[in-house]
Amino acid sequence: MNEIAVFGGGCFWCMEAVFSSLSGVTKVESGYAGGTLPNPTYQQVCAGDTGHAEVIRLEFDAALISYTALLDIFFQMHDPTTLNRQGEDVGSQYRSVIFYTTPSQKAQAEKTIKTLDENGAFTKRIVTEVLPLTEFYPAEDYHHNYYASNSSQPYCRFVIQPKLAKLKEHLPKLRKTV
Repeated sequence: MNEIAVFGGGCFWCMEAVFSSLSGVTKVESGYAGGTLPNPTYQQVCAGDTGHAEVIRLEFDAALISYTALLDIFFQMHDPTTLNRQGEDVGSQYRSVIFYTTPSQKAQAEKTIKTLDENGAFTKRIVTEVLPLTEFYPAEDYHHNYYASNSSQPYCRFVIQPKLAKLKEHLPKLRKTV
């Protein structure tokens, strides 16, 4: 049976490309979560006043890849120490956030953050929010599978492709997946 995880780590195109490439992840959908406006549009979220973050909602087979392994990848694929910013993408919609769907996910996320901070994994403290998922709103159709459909676009070449290369480099170093 598949489980659900929801992560925000900057542009959802980047996170979607990374997590879509993982064995055990069966579906990745870009969308919005964490705000107050029902059914937000991309333009509304980009304006920065809805409270929503760009996120991915992924389904995964926990027998093939663990939530802990997904957390490891999440923290490797973005900078969890910058508030409301990932590279040139600036605003609260690009914040680092984990929306948990179970108490176990909350505990695992908090434990991972504490361990990374205690071990000095980053030069600054992690600012990733850990919040309950109250609602997920799918993004507009043109955002789905963006990298797969637009890999030659400059943003994809200069921002997403380096993340995919980093993922390939770090996969052997991640905690055991199951």
